[in-house]
Amino acid sequence: MSERVFALVKTLREEVPDCLAAGIIDMSTGMLLSVETVDSHPPEVLDMLAAATLDMFQGRNVVMIEDIFKERRGVVSDRHYFQEILINSDNLTHVFLRVDSEDEVVAVVVCRKSVNVGMLFAQARRVIKDMGRL
Repeated sequence: MSERVFALVKTLREEVPDCLAAGIIDMSTGMLLSVETVDSHPPEVLDMLAAATLDMFQGRNVVMIEDIFKERRGVVSDRHYFQEILINSDNLTHVFLRVDSEDEVVAVVVCRKSVNVGMLFAQARRVIKDMGRL
């Protein structure tokens, strides 16, 4: 699995427009599995990214909201309801996407804020789909 994870991160960095960093987070452990970035970051910052991603996708309140949405829509599935999250900061755009083949794996892509968000999503989704099963 590790070779495929490294390849996914590398491909995201190369093919997503204006990409400054990409990483893969295992939601079952909360660990950052792989990261590639144009800047160096202290390990504790990267660990916090993994922890924050876990909270965003599987925090207690988020899971409660997912369960309510699924119940109200008659969805009977263990699959998580929230699949993608977009966050804009002052200078950057961050997109977090669950990997379809591995519901407990999230890809993170960080781009310049000037990125075309449609192209960001299109390319990130395409790369994740093309990489297949991790």
